[in-house]
Amino acid sequence: MLEKVQADRQAKLEKIRQLGIDPYGGRYDTAEPIAAVLARYKDDAAQQSADVAGRLILIRDMGKMIFAHLRDQSGQMQIALRTDALDERAWALAKLLDLGDIVAAAGKVQKTKTGEITVWAEKLTLLCKSLSPMPEKFHGLADVETRYRRRYLDLMTNPESAGTFFKRIAIIESFRRRLHERGFVEVETPVLQPIYGGGAARPFTTHHNSLDADLYLRISPELYLKRLLVGGMEKVFEIGPQFRNEGLDARHSPEFTMVELYQAYGDYQVMMEITEELIAGAAEAVAGGTKLTFGDLGLDLSRPWPRARYEELLKEHAGVSMRDPKAVRKKARQLGLEEANKDDAVVVGEVFKAAVEPALARSNRPVFVMDYPAEICPLTRRKADDPGIALRFELYIAGMEIANAYTELNDPALQEANFRQQLRGEGDAAAMRVMDEDFLAALRHGMPPAGGLGIGIDRVVMLLTGSTSIRDVVLFPLLRQQ
Repeated sequence: MLEKVQADRQAKLEKIRQLGIDPYGGRYDTAEPIAAVLARYKDDAAQQSADVAGRLILIRDMGKMIFAHLRDQSGQMQIALRTDALDERAWALAKLLDLGDIVAAAGKVQKTKTGEITVWAEKLTLLCKSLSPMPEKFHGLADVETRYRRRYLDLMTNPESAGTFFKRIAIIESFRRRLHERGFVEVETPVLQPIYGGGAARPFTTHHNSLDADLYLRISPELYLKRLLVGGMEKVFEIGPQFRNEGLDARHSPEFTMVELYQAYGDYQVMMEITEELIAGAAEAVAGGTKLTFGDLGLDLSRPWPRARYEELLKEHAGVSMRDPKAVRKKARQLGLEEANKDDAVVVGEVFKAAVEPALARSNRPVFVMDYPAEICPLTRRKADDPGIALRFELYIAGMEIANAYTELNDPALQEANFRQQLRGEGDAAAMRVMDEDFLAALRHGMPPAGGLGIGIDRVVMLLTGSTSIRDVVLFPLLRQQ
């Protein structure tokens, strides 16, 4: 069936060439956005004209007249093609058009008898002949797997999907604008790193042939951004892809986008203020306010957001103290978790995930979870009167970890000791395999006290667009090969 349709379209393409028309068009930058044409129309008495271009998504051939719907990035509208309004060649072209063809039409803008605003074409231009049919005509692409694998078909047929990605763009621009207003500068740090750091994750490994050296796709830009603080750049941020060689599910992707920022002379309390401003501000920009729906949960992002301490949440929902390893391990076994041969800090984290995170998922408010066990935070400053506590927070919204922030550790001796502990396999050992001596050398020159923050862009877009799968907010998600 598909082969027959493609053969028919190929035959039409040859007929178009015989008319002396290039089926693949050329420069055409006189078209006006369809949304602008519709917005400025008042009535037929105004005698307005318009020039529009886009993809044909509906064709109704009535013999001597053809009504068609044209869609561009901004919207869609009707065009009317008439044998008495077009020259002979243009009318012959009109009869060879198919759904999916990209055309331009110019003429008077008037309503039809049914009240539909229409461009009554006096000029018709073919910009690209489509050789393959659109999926399911103009009703939209329903098959989820095809939507992800062939995003161009999804965007072509599902305006709401395209709208999600325009909102993604607007969210990122909102973040940028607000950070610039706060005096931050945007920088770029290496994606290929000789030593990976800044997070606890398995990296992707590649090899540079000329250097004959293994390199890693970054799991975080953290250690490079901190080098910039040492160099005197006091407020820096980067928006870009990070890579973690881990699983795929509705909330995780091996390639994901983060905004990471550092502010000299700040701390994690300042980072909370910035987090609220960025996310709530983006909600107002793209969702029209701070009251949202995500799945079955109604969310309220109005500021300020609740704060809760890690230790208190663990006691409330798991009934144990994070300072009591035996009780934590017992609770882990009760929860069906494997705790043998794991460090105490790792078991604490797993109990928190199993017992506390489901409760956070039921909250209709964002929650800053503060003051983590120091053993799992090797880059974080400790609480002055309680060195077992790291000055760190994670932001949870609808059960998802959205942001992670520290009051940064700038003591080079303590940082080196933490790195060596990781190298010995203690605590969160996955964070480092090789000591980053250059980063330590930078710290010895003096890094100002600072706050640092990372926000997962993909998950923010999920929340603000009501998308329950990360694949719906990533243009080209990684999928298993067919």
